Amino acid sequence: MDKTRPIIIIKKKGGHGGHHGGAWKVAYADFVTAMMALFIVLWLLNSSKQVQEAVGGYFKDPTGTSKKVGSNMVGSGENFTLTRDNMPKLKEQLQMAMRQMSDFEKLKSHIEMTVTSDGLRIELSESATGTFFDSGSAKLNGDGRELLITLAQEVGKLPNKLSIEGHTDAQPYSASANYGNWELSTDRANAARRLMQGNGIRADQVTQVRGFADQQLRKLEAPLDPANRRISLIVQYIVKKDKDDDEDTKSPAESKQTAEGSQPSAPAEKSSGKD
Repeated sequence: MDKTRPIIIIKKKGGHGGHHGGAWKVAYADFVTAMMALFIVLWLLNSSKQVQEAVGGYFKDPTGTSKKVGSNMVGSGENFTLTRDNMPKLKEQLQMAMRQMSDFEKLKSHIEMTVTSDGLRIELSESATGTFFDSGSAKLNGDGRELLITLAQEVGKLPNKLSIEGHTDAQPYSASANYGNWELSTDRANAARRLMQGNGIRADQVTQVRGFADQQLRKLEAPLDPANRRISLIVQYIVKKDKDDDEDTKSPAESKQTAEGSQPSAPAEKSSGKD
Protein backbone atom coordinates (compact mmCIF):
# COMPACT_ATOMS: atom_id res chain seq x y z
CA MET A 1 0.00 0.00 0.00
CA ASP A 2 1.43 3.40 -1.12
CA LYS A 3 1.97 5.94 1.58
CA THR A 4 0.21 9.30 1.04
CA ARG A 5 2.74 11.95 0.19
CA PRO A 6 2.57 15.10 2.31
CA ILE A 7 1.25 18.19 0.59
CA ILE A 8 3.72 21.03 0.76
CA ILE A 9 2.38 24.58 0.24
CA ILE A 10 4.92 27.29 -0.56
CA LYS A 11 3.79 30.87 0.00
CA LYS A 12 5.76 33.66 -1.59
CA LYS A 13 5.48 37.22 -0.39
CA GLY A 14 4.96 39.76 -3.16
CA GLY A 15 7.45 42.57 -3.67
CA HIS A 16 4.86 45.30 -2.87
CA GLY A 17 3.04 43.64 -0.04
CA GLY A 18 2.96 44.85 3.50
CA HIS A 19 2.72 48.32 5.03
CA HIS A 20 5.07 51.00 3.74
CA GLY A 21 4.77 53.49 6.60
CA GLY A 22 4.54 57.32 6.24
CA ALA A 23 8.07 58.16 5.13
CA TRP A 24 6.93 59.14 1.62
CA LYS A 25 4.45 61.62 3.05
CA VAL A 26 7.19 63.42 4.93
CA ALA A 27 9.33 63.63 1.80
CA TYR A 28 6.38 64.91 -0.24
CA ALA A 29 5.54 67.54 2.38
CA ASP A 30 9.16 68.75 2.33
CA PHE A 31 9.03 69.01 -1.45
CA VAL A 32 5.80 71.05 -1.43
CA THR A 33 7.17 73.36 1.26
CA ALA A 34 10.35 73.94 -0.73
CA MET A 35 8.34 74.76 -3.87
CA MET A 36 6.14 77.20 -1.97
CA ALA A 37 9.22 78.94 -0.55
CA LEU A 38 10.69 79.16 -4.05
CA PHE A 39 7.56 80.79 -5.45
CA ILE A 40 7.47 83.30 -2.58
CA VAL A 41 11.09 84.28 -3.23
CA LEU A 42 10.41 84.68 -6.97
CA TRP A 43 7.36 86.84 -6.20
CA LEU A 44 9.34 89.05 -3.83
CA LEU A 45 12.13 89.53 -6.37
CA ASN A 46 9.59 90.93 -8.84
CA SER A 47 7.72 93.04 -6.29
CA SER A 48 8.22 96.71 -5.53
CA LYS A 49 10.53 97.92 -2.79
CA GLN A 50 7.49 98.95 -0.76
CA VAL A 51 6.15 95.38 -0.74
CA GLN A 52 9.58 93.94 0.09
CA GLU A 53 9.92 96.27 3.07
CA ALA A 54 6.42 95.36 4.24
CA VAL A 55 7.13 91.63 4.14
CA GLY A 56 10.53 92.07 5.79
CA GLY A 57 9.03 94.33 8.43
CA TYR A 58 6.36 91.77 9.25
CA PHE A 59 8.90 89.04 10.00
CA LYS A 60 10.97 91.44 12.09
CA ASP A 61 8.03 92.76 14.07
CA PRO A 62 4.65 91.16 13.27
CA THR A 63 2.81 93.55 15.59
CA GLY A 64 4.13 96.89 14.45
CA THR A 65 6.49 97.43 11.54
CA SER A 66 4.27 95.98 8.84
CA LYS A 67 1.44 98.30 9.84
CA LYS A 68 3.66 101.34 9.45
CA VAL A 69 5.09 100.36 6.09
CA GLY A 70 1.99 99.01 4.36
CA SER A 71 1.91 96.69 1.37
CA ASN A 72 0.56 99.16 -1.20
CA MET A 73 -1.02 102.56 -1.60
CA VAL A 74 -4.61 101.27 -1.29
CA GLY A 75 -6.03 102.17 2.08
CA SER A 76 -2.73 103.48 3.40
CA GLY A 77 -3.15 107.19 2.71
CA GLU A 78 -3.42 108.06 6.38
CA ASN A 79 -0.16 106.22 7.12
CA PHE A 80 1.75 107.25 3.99
CA THR A 81 2.89 110.86 4.36
CA LEU A 82 5.08 112.11 1.55
CA THR A 83 8.35 113.53 2.85
CA ARG A 84 11.81 113.89 1.33
CA ASP A 85 12.74 110.47 2.69
CA ASN A 86 10.00 108.39 1.06
CA MET A 87 9.50 110.35 -2.18
CA PRO A 88 11.09 107.58 -4.32
CA LYS A 89 8.47 105.16 -2.95
CA LEU A 90 5.64 107.27 -4.36
CA LYS A 91 7.45 107.53 -7.69
CA GLU A 92 7.67 103.75 -7.86
CA GLN A 93 4.00 103.34 -6.90
CA LEU A 94 2.88 105.73 -9.64
CA GLN A 95 5.04 103.97 -12.22
CA MET A 96 3.45 100.66 -11.30
CA ALA A 97 -0.05 102.13 -11.66
CA MET A 98 0.74 103.71 -15.03
CA ARG A 99 2.12 100.45 -16.40
CA GLN A 100 -1.40 99.05 -16.17
CA MET A 101 -2.60 101.54 -18.80
CA SER A 102 -3.47 100.17 -22.22
CA ASP A 103 -1.13 102.49 -24.19
CA PHE A 104 1.63 102.97 -21.63
CA GLU A 105 4.38 101.80 -24.01
CA LYS A 106 3.35 104.51 -26.47
CA LEU A 107 3.14 107.22 -23.80
CA LYS A 108 6.06 106.42 -21.51
CA SER A 109 8.55 108.58 -23.44
CA HIS A 110 6.28 111.59 -22.78
CA ILE A 111 6.07 111.03 -19.00
CA GLU A 112 8.88 112.20 -16.76
CA MET A 113 8.98 112.10 -12.96
CA THR A 114 11.75 113.83 -11.03
CA VAL A 115 12.31 114.52 -7.33
CA THR A 116 12.87 118.26 -6.84
CA SER A 117 13.20 120.64 -3.92
CA ASP A 118 9.44 121.25 -4.06
CA GLY A 119 8.34 117.62 -4.24
CA LEU A 120 7.68 115.00 -6.90
CA ARG A 121 7.34 116.71 -10.28
CA ILE A 122 5.36 114.78 -12.92
CA GLU A 123 5.64 116.26 -16.42
CA LEU A 124 3.39 115.20 -19.30
CA SER A 125 4.90 116.54 -22.53
CA GLU A 126 3.23 116.84 -25.90
CA SER A 127 4.25 115.69 -29.36
CA ALA A 128 3.82 117.56 -32.64
CA THR A 129 0.43 115.92 -33.23
CA GLY A 130 -0.69 116.03 -29.60
CA THR A 131 -0.19 113.35 -26.95
CA PHE A 132 -2.55 114.22 -24.09
CA PHE A 133 -4.39 117.24 -25.54
CA ASP A 134 -5.79 117.99 -28.96
CA SER A 135 -3.29 120.16 -30.82
CA GLY A 136 -3.76 123.85 -30.02
CA SER A 137 -6.65 123.06 -27.67
CA ALA A 138 -7.33 122.61 -23.96
CA LYS A 139 -9.44 119.51 -24.66
CA LEU A 140 -7.97 116.28 -23.26
CA ASN A 141 -7.89 113.25 -25.55
CA GLY A 142 -8.48 109.65 -24.47
CA ASP A 143 -4.88 108.98 -23.43
CA GLY A 144 -4.69 112.20 -21.46
CA ARG A 145 -7.90 111.43 -19.59
CA GLU A 146 -6.83 107.88 -18.74
CA LEU A 147 -3.43 108.98 -17.44
CA LEU A 148 -4.73 111.86 -15.32
CA ILE A 149 -7.47 109.67 -13.82
CA THR A 150 -4.85 107.04 -12.92
CA LEU A 151 -2.66 109.67 -11.24
CA ALA A 152 -5.64 111.23 -9.45
CA GLN A 153 -6.68 107.89 -7.94
CA GLU A 154 -3.19 107.36 -6.52
CA VAL A 155 -2.31 110.91 -5.41
CA GLY A 156 -5.80 111.39 -3.94
CA LYS A 157 -4.95 108.84 -1.23
CA LEU A 158 -2.19 111.10 0.11
CA PRO A 159 -2.54 114.02 2.53
CA ASN A 160 -0.06 116.01 0.43
CA LYS A 161 -1.02 119.14 -1.48
CA LEU A 162 -0.83 119.37 -5.28
CA SER A 163 -0.06 122.20 -7.69
CA ILE A 164 -0.67 122.10 -11.45
CA GLU A 165 1.17 124.09 -14.11
CA GLY A 166 0.63 124.59 -17.82
CA HIS A 167 3.39 125.39 -20.33
CA THR A 168 3.57 126.02 -24.08
CA ASP A 169 6.29 126.41 -26.69
CA ALA A 170 7.27 129.75 -28.19
CA GLN A 171 5.10 129.37 -31.28
CA PRO A 172 2.71 132.36 -31.14
CA TYR A 173 -0.95 132.33 -32.02
CA SER A 174 -2.22 134.58 -34.79
CA ALA A 175 -1.50 138.24 -34.01
CA SER A 176 -5.16 139.14 -34.40
CA ALA A 177 -6.40 136.42 -32.08
CA ASN A 178 -7.60 137.23 -28.57
CA TYR A 179 -6.46 133.81 -27.37
CA GLY A 180 -2.78 133.05 -26.93
CA ASN A 181 -0.24 130.93 -25.12
CA TRP A 182 -1.07 132.44 -21.73
CA GLU A 183 -4.71 131.43 -22.06
CA LEU A 184 -3.87 128.01 -23.48
CA SER A 185 -1.38 127.09 -20.76
CA THR A 186 -3.80 128.18 -18.02
CA ASP A 187 -6.78 126.42 -19.59
CA ARG A 188 -4.87 123.15 -19.95
CA ALA A 189 -3.80 123.24 -16.31
CA ASN A 190 -7.39 123.97 -15.29
CA ALA A 191 -8.72 121.14 -17.46
CA ALA A 192 -6.35 118.74 -15.72
CA ARG A 193 -7.51 120.04 -12.32
CA ARG A 194 -11.20 119.56 -13.12
CA LEU A 195 -10.70 116.00 -14.33
CA MET A 196 -8.49 115.00 -11.41
CA GLN A 197 -10.79 116.52 -8.79
CA GLY A 198 -13.64 114.52 -10.28
CA ASN A 199 -11.67 111.27 -10.02
CA GLY A 200 -9.93 111.13 -6.65
CA ILE A 201 -8.26 114.46 -5.86
CA ARG A 202 -9.90 116.24 -2.93
CA ALA A 203 -11.29 119.75 -3.38
CA ASP A 204 -8.83 121.19 -0.87
CA GLN A 205 -5.84 119.24 -2.18
CA VAL A 206 -5.01 121.54 -5.12
CA THR A 207 -3.30 124.71 -3.90
CA GLN A 208 -2.22 126.31 -7.19
CA VAL A 209 -3.21 126.24 -10.86
CA ARG A 210 -0.82 128.31 -12.97
CA GLY A 211 -0.16 129.01 -16.62
CA PHE A 212 3.35 130.04 -17.67
CA ALA A 213 2.95 130.23 -21.47
CA ASP A 214 6.49 129.99 -22.95
CA GLN A 215 8.29 131.57 -19.99
CA GLN A 216 9.70 128.29 -18.60
CA LEU A 217 10.81 126.35 -21.63
CA ARG A 218 11.91 122.78 -21.15
CA LYS A 219 14.35 123.04 -24.05
CA LEU A 220 15.88 126.51 -24.09
CA GLU A 221 17.93 125.73 -27.18
CA ALA A 222 14.78 124.72 -29.11
CA PRO A 223 11.94 127.07 -28.09
CA LEU A 224 9.63 125.72 -30.81
CA ASP A 225 10.10 122.06 -29.82
CA PRO A 226 6.73 120.40 -29.05
CA ALA A 227 8.22 118.97 -25.83
CA ASN A 228 7.97 122.48 -24.36
CA ARG A 229 4.19 122.05 -24.44
CA ARG A 230 3.37 120.24 -21.24
CA ILE A 231 1.53 120.21 -17.96
CA SER A 232 3.33 119.66 -14.67
CA LEU A 233 1.89 118.10 -11.51
CA ILE A 234 3.88 118.80 -8.34
CA VAL A 235 3.11 116.61 -5.31
CA GLN A 236 4.41 118.78 -2.50
CA TYR A 237 6.33 117.65 0.57
CA ILE A 238 4.85 117.63 4.04
CA VAL A 239 7.32 119.06 6.51
CA LYS A 240 7.12 117.28 9.84
CA LYS A 241 7.72 119.54 12.82
CA ASP A 242 9.18 118.28 16.05
CA LYS A 243 7.94 119.44 19.45
CA ASP A 244 11.25 121.21 20.00
CA ASP A 245 10.72 123.19 16.82
CA ASP A 246 7.24 124.22 17.99
CA GLU A 247 8.67 125.47 21.26
CA ASP A 248 11.35 127.45 19.42
CA THR A 249 8.81 129.13 17.15
CA LYS A 250 6.72 130.46 20.04
CA SER A 251 6.95 134.21 20.53
CA PRO A 252 8.35 135.59 23.82
CA ALA A 253 4.87 136.87 24.72
CA GLU A 254 3.34 133.40 24.25
CA SER A 255 6.10 131.80 26.32
CA LYS A 256 5.59 134.37 29.13
CA GLN A 257 1.84 133.86 29.04
CA THR A 258 2.28 130.08 29.25
CA ALA A 259 4.66 130.44 32.20
CA GLU A 260 2.30 132.76 34.03
CA GLY A 261 -0.64 130.47 33.37
CA SER A 262 1.22 127.56 34.93
CA GLN A 263 1.86 129.37 38.24
CA PRO A 264 -0.54 128.57 41.11
CA SER A 265 -2.96 131.33 41.98
CA ALA A 266 -2.62 133.16 45.29
CA PRO A 267 -4.93 131.95 48.06
CA ALA A 268 -8.08 134.02 48.53
CA GLU A 269 -8.25 136.23 51.65
CA LYS A 270 -10.65 135.12 54.32
CA SER A 271 -13.64 137.31 54.76
CA SER A 272 -14.18 138.69 58.25
CA GLY A 273 -17.86 139.20 57.72
CA LYS A 274 -17.49 142.95 58.38
CA ASP A 275 -18.10 145.61 55.80
